[in-house]
Amino acid sequence: MVQKGDKVMSPLECVDITLHCDHIHKAFGEQRVLGDITLKIARGQFISIIGGSGCGKSTLLNMIHGTFKPTQGRLLTISDEVETEIDGHSRERGMVFQNYSIPPHLTAIENVALGPMLSETSIPGRMLGRVTRSWPRLRREHLQKAEEWLVRFGLKDALHKYPHKLSGGMKQRVAIARELIMEPEILLLDEPFGALDEAIRKDAQDILLSLYEDNMKARARGKKPPYTIIFVTHSLTEAVLVGDRVIGIGRNWDWKSEGFDQHPGASVIYDKVAPIYSVKDVADAGTLLKHSREISEMVFHGQNNNRQTHCTFWNEVHSGRGRGVMSGHGEKDE
Repeated sequence: MVQKGDKVMSPLECVDITLHCDHIHKAFGEQRVLGDITLKIARGQFISIIGGSGCGKSTLLNMIHGTFKPTQGRLLTISDEVETEIDGHSRERGMVFQNYSIPPHLTAIENVALGPMLSETSIPGRMLGRVTRSWPRLRREHLQKAEEWLVRFGLKDALHKYPHKLSGGMKQRVAIARELIMEPEILLLDEPFGALDEAIRKDAQDILLSLYEDNMKARARGKKPPYTIIFVTHSLTEAVLVGDRVIGIGRNWDWKSEGFDQHPGASVIYDKVAPIYSVKDVADAGTLLKHSREISEMVFHGQNNNRQTHCTFWNEVHSGRGRGVMSGHGEKDE
């Protein structure tokens, strides 16, 4: 436990929570898609979401993004202890889709610089800025930031190429850079690497691992981790490799014993810490296989699962087994 003034705080209260899914339900007409989703996600975490096709993974991401509203429950973002209910899209939450969605008439650097241009200027402002010379100066700043992201992602030689000249992996890196330049509180990735072959997919995974290393460096300096990422994947090994926490969503849970009259939809049935890897690490195949098997048995093959049995992430953190940005939040460390 931790003392803050006159109040004794639990380890969870000491964590910088940035997103709270508070008993979320989502239905489309008579179809109950998600039921009783409750999650607290800390700043700097990389959350992997795994689950069968059609279980509602993308629906959950779209609710966090603001595209869909929950049928029941609350979705809250938290910044400096101020809670804000999600109501529509916001630059605070960026999203990258599997199909890239980058405008074909813009070069790579123009695509990445598009967000700052639209958020910081208007058409009349840019017209006036050409006269006052303020717009060319701001434009150079946007393009410089865009170039920095693209160079970091290994696209120095593709700055001025149009999308049709880029490979799938290059387009995906442009799409991620386009969101990160906006400095979102949370970045959502919906199966971002699903269409990539294994070699290119590994390079894309390394990008996420490098961002997590930035989080660890920031935390070591006493700063807030700059990146919080929630990503959906069909790959069990990718979920364990990239995420510091793996969440499994499925319909195969024991909803009757929890007092529901009818099946409320898919819910979180697996939630545990995952190993932490860096770009330079050679991932231990045995560890990846062990975690992958456990997730597969629970999420894909289990029946009438008790949600508490394998949703132990915060218990693990409290007992001092948190990893990465979550290390040091447990009772043993406090």
